[in-house]
Amino acid sequence: MLEILIYTTNICPYCIMAKRLLDKKGVSYSEINVDSKPELRQEMMEKTQRRTVPQIFIGDFHVGGFDDLHLLEKRNELDPLLANIQ
Repeated sequence: MLEILIYTTNICPYCIMAKRLLDKKGVSYSEINVDSKPELRQEMMEKTQRRTVPQIFIGDFHVGGFDDLHLLEKRNELDPLLANIQ
């Protein structure tokens, strides 16, 4: 089964919106808050080549940020990606 991983910070409105969308879809996800641990932000940046949060992974697929996640939803491409999530 695939897992969803989302890198976040405490005050990020886009992180909140991404989590709400995933909650609406009824899928569970693991959240890594990078606020208090610089090494986690560094890990995120190395994996994504991006500094901003959220950064979302579905399995090994790097979705990107909230705008990317929302675009997948708008194009009806998110549900097929989530089909193997438990």
